[in-house]
Amino acid sequence: MDVVLEETCRQLPHGGDHDSRRFIAQRLIEAAQSGHSTLGEFGIIARHALAELIAKGS
Repeated sequence: MDVVLEETCRQLPHGGDHDSRRFIAQRLIEAAQSGHSTLGEFGIIARHALAELIAKGS
């Protein structure tokens, strides 16, 4: 999960602020608790969370 979080946050200015990173991390934790366990699944979930953050900022 850490790898996916870091890769996803690289797309944010300066690697993302604390709140943005926490938002994405929380989504990843929820996914893991729901039974998702592959890097591919985590990548999709992280990208969706990133898209949600970007949409909120617009």
